[in-house]
Amino acid sequence: MTLLRQDYTPQFLAYLTRQDEVGLRKAYELGRNAMRRSVGLLDLVRVHNEVLLEVMATTKTPESAQDMARAASAFLMEALGSFEMAQRGFMAVGMRSEDRQRDTGRDQ
Repeated sequence: MTLLRQDYTPQFLAYLTRQDEVGLRKAYELGRNAMRRSVGLLDLVRVHNEVLLEVMATTKTPESAQDMARAASAFLMEALGSFEMAQRGFMAVGMRSEDRQRDTGRDQ
């Protein structure tokens, strides 16, 4: 998880500063790379929350904390996009398999 945190932290901090599409793309890539390295969904969320809590401690006003939380949420949602697509693909394969099994049962 240390490698994930090393990759995640600078990209997350950069996004909080700029809040642009480039940062969101990098979040998505972080999620894809995490999946390739077999990092679990919960580990990714844990790293996000740890880094967010550290950064939130530096906010000076409730308004800046709200803005940061909104931006952090957008970044996390992008990072989780790969996991969402993988889950949907897995579910689609499972449904097709069930359909084939039902069809095979009808043929007999």
